[in-house]
Amino acid sequence: MLSYDGTEYAGWQAQAGPPTIQALLTRQVRRLCGDDARVTGASRTDAGVHALRQTVSVVTSSDLAPAAVQGALNAALPRDIRVVAAADAPAGFHARFGARGKRYLYLIDNARVPSPLVRRFAWHVPSPLDVARMRRGLAALRGRHDFSAFRAAAGRHANPVCRIAALHVVRRRDRIAIAISADRYLHHMVRTIVGSAVDVGRQAREPEWIADALASRERGRAGPTAPPQGLVLLRVLY
Repeated sequence: MLSYDGTEYAGWQAQAGPPTIQALLTRQVRRLCGDDARVTGASRTDAGVHALRQTVSVVTSSDLAPAAVQGALNAALPRDIRVVAAADAPAGFHARFGARGKRYLYLIDNARVPSPLVRRFAWHVPSPLDVARMRRGLAALRGRHDFSAFRAAAGRHANPVCRIAALHVVRRRDRIAIAISADRYLHHMVRTIVGSAVDVGRQAREPEWIADALASRERGRAGPTAPPQGLVLLRVLY
């Protein structure tokens, strides 16, 4: 189980160029367990997105104990990446394909003056936000729908149908959290949902507009994509 601050990384997936979580983790795992080790994450988080509990499967011929692997990796990895738990997995376990769903949380700093303490982990929106309106608008997204209007680019996923099992908006003083549980997600889906909810909350749109955007299946009918720093992968469900 991995936890990380994604601010300095170009996302999870290994790629040429800037550092990624998967590339750094794979390098250290192979130094410890051998060059045959394979590292797979449950969620391909984007650049700047964080994880509280990202599930990672490691396939290796090494017989090192999980506790030893955890300790060695935490000694070698940067301080913004931590292995928070390690255990032997059942034969055939796959972090990504075995997942039944994922829970994400998006944090909004709704104070007039942004807090320096959460600037790496929240989107600062100084405009007053009506949480009741946001809840009414987002209610239309619960259940199984075609979420084409809330994905980054057509064709990124062959199947645009996802099931949102839970969607909550919670305010605590100047902080607003939007929590979403779904069986699967399209690229930028959560961030586009959040951007749409903020448009409704600041009264630039009516709550019913979100349902209309969903029905249209057109990306241009939904709201803007919220910035990445407010998004955290909370946990993966198996």
